Order: sequence, then C-alpha cells, then structure tokens
Amino acid sequence: MQRSCLALFSGGLDSILACKVLQEQGIDVKAIKFITPFFSHELKDEKKARRYKEKVKQRYGIDLEVVDITPEYLSMVGKPPHGYGRYLNPCIDCKILMIQKALSLLDTFNASFIATGEVLGQRPMSQRRDTLRVIERDSGAEGILLRPLSARFLRETLPEKAGIVDRKRLPEITGRSRKKQIRLARDFGIEDYPAPAGGCVLADPILSKRFKKIFSKWRDYGPEDCILAQVGRHFLLPAGGWLVVGRNKAENEVLSGLVGPDDLVLRATECPGPFCILRRSRNVSDIRLAAQICARYAKTSGFPVTVGMYSDDVTREKIVVEAVPDDKQIHSFMF
Repeated sequence: MQRSCLALFSGGLDSILACKVLQEQGIDVKAIKFITPFFSHELKDEKKARRYKEKVKQRYGIDLEVVDITPEYLSMVGKPPHGYGRYLNPCIDCKILMIQKALSLLDTFNASFIATGEVLGQRPMSQRRDTLRVIERDSGAEGILLRPLSARFLRETLPEKAGIVDRKRLPEITGRSRKKQIRLARDFGIEDYPAPAGGCVLADPILSKRFKKIFSKWRDYGPEDCILAQVGRHFLLPAGGWLVVGRNKAENEVLSGLVGPDDLVLRATECPGPFCILRRSRNVSDIRLAAQICARYAKTSGFPVTVGMYSDDVTREKIVVEAVPDDKQIHSFMF
C-alpha cells in the first residue's frame, strides 16, 4: 500500500487532528472538502474556494481539494436508506456517500486508504460502534477506512496491518469530551480551530421543516430550490406558488442573485420594500396574493401599493393592491 490517504475534511477540530496525526507519521494526506447546497455551498465560488484552500494550508499545513457532490446528495437526501437524525439530517447516509465518493477518487490522488475525524461515542446517531461498522460496510470501504482518533478502540485496518500507520502512535480518543482533542491541538501548535458546531442546515429545526415540505411537495426540486429555501420569509400560496420575501437589505441582495429563469420578481415601485421571488406559479390569483404580501412588508402608511412584476429584468406589469391586512391570514401561508 502507498503511504498516502484521502481525508474527509469538515473544517472542524477532529478532521484537522485526523490529518495532523497521520502527517506526523509521514503519511501524504490530501484533505477533501465535500460541498452541497446544505453545507459549505459558498465554496462553489472558485475564488472563495481558492482562498479557503490557501487558509487551510497556511494555518494547518494541510493540502485541500473542494469537491461538489450535489447531484448524488440530492438523490439521497429525499429518502435516505438509514433515515434521518433528530431533524432532517441523514447523517449515516451522508457519511456513506462521502466515503463512497472518496473511494472513487483514490486513484485520482494516488492514495491507498481513507481517513475521517470520526470519534467513537461522540455523536449518538452516527458515531456509535455499530453505526461506524455500518458506514464502513455500506460504503464499501472495509479495511481501508481509518478513524485515526479512535482507531485503537476499533478493528485494525489494512494500513495498520501493513505497517504504513503505526497503531500504537495513534491517540486514544472516545466520547463527547473534547479535552484530549484540545490538548492534542495544543501539542500541534493549533490554536485558531473552529468551535464545535453543526454546519449542516438540514439539522436546523426551522429550516428542516421547510426542506421537508419542499422534498414532499416538489419531487423535481433542485439545488437552486435548496439554496433559495435558506433565505427570507417563505409562503406557500393556494394555487401552488412559492413566494420568498426578503427580510432586510442583506437578504434582498442575496435574493436578487437567486432569481431563476422562470421566476417572477415582485417589488414595490413607489416606496421601500422587500425583494420578492414567486417560483413555480404564474396563476393569476397567486400573483395577486404575492403582490399583496409584498405590499404588506413594504414601508408604507397602509395606502394601496403599486407593485411591479419583472421577469428577465423586464417589467411585465404593475398592479395596485391593498396589503394583506391580517397577520393571522398571512401567517397561514407561511412555511
């Protein structure tokens, strides 16, 4: 076996330490940062990805590649074989998918095994002993999936048996306490590591409900829908339209960059107001209701509001509407 591996890299302390522990043994480590619409999507921008890779190299001495797995992820996330966690997070199938993708990249990067920062007993769903075994088996990575931080509590892998990795020099870390990781980070001179936090929006209690609605209602959902779902107020209109309303200037700017070719943009023309996107409907009643909701959030004194409607940056129509008067009514459409 070659003295090289691919390491799944979340950017958290555990994944950083997994890389450093192996580098200390002379292993050539190539870290892989997977991205989807649900985590690290900002790195789809080439400039941001390049800056991120440079930062990781400068701070931690780790070579990194960014790999987009959106198509595979969207195929899995609507109905993951091993189910969801507390919310809509398919943690087990997510890890299986990433390891399978890493397996397909071994030859590309001239690597012979895969490493992760998983810690036995740290997470109640995806890092139990039996679950770690399921991930290894179902990903097809049996024997070549090494968890350096907890390896001494797990079955010996092929790189250990071959003497490429010295099992005795690996740390012995289990459980939810992070004291050993913090001490190990100090030994490596690492001080500016991120605080532990979930970066996957599928584990967010509010957003997960919205995604669940999207997955069940629109079977043809795509990455652009998953990104849009994370910004603004959301309304499901009676004829099936999906209205998104910016809550502030920053969200208005974000939404202006998320307009799809079939979307209708609505904005108050004579007073400040939100940037609104109507998706998946051109029904007349939906359009009028969308304009009324747009007017509801405009900065006006309650008089009729003129709302312009645009597609392809061309004004299609202007209508004058009364804002939806009742908060209870408007909340009934929210999701």
